[in-house]
Amino acid sequence: MTTAPTIEFRRFTDLSTARGDLLDVYAEVRAPLLHLPNYAVTAFGERLDRHSSEAGFVAILAYADEEPIGYAYANTIEHGDRYWQRVTPAPGDEYTAQPTVALKEIGVRPAWRGTGTARRIHDALLLTRDEKYVTLMVNAAAGDGKVHALYREWGYEDIGHSQPSPASPLLTVMIRRIG
Repeated sequence: MTTAPTIEFRRFTDLSTARGDLLDVYAEVRAPLLHLPNYAVTAFGERLDRHSSEAGFVAILAYADEEPIGYAYANTIEHGDRYWQRVTPAPGDEYTAQPTVALKEIGVRPAWRGTGTARRIHDALLLTRDEKYVTLMVNAAAGDGKVHALYREWGYEDIGHSQPSPASPLLTVMIRRIG
């Protein structure tokens, strides 16, 4: 892509009108992995439905020429949340004593990668948040380590590991301050 059309960010706290667009982008973003049970569109849809019913849920979808090109979504996690319980070593109270944003998913269609779109979606999502910290989980092998390195460039630090489900790979848990 040589010239980028204007990107519009749309914020959703209810996915009734955006779920289809989000699933379409997910399927293209994760196409090489869809044969794995944890990455199947149906498994993602189930996680999405669960996450969208949790406290503090928000999704940002990016559109160019009315076509969805990327997304991110997050919700709030509290002290004692199962998210924190699965992290080893256990993170300190510095991170877990107050509500924290858990960035659950972010993805950008392949044609839009390398354009700064993922970072813009990420930042648009965080603009809506009042929490002190944001955390995420990343497969350190994704993109031959490039995704993990990108999050480090964005200011995230490794704090542990988690395997959210038996079908999930071991993920690196990262955190950074918001703002």
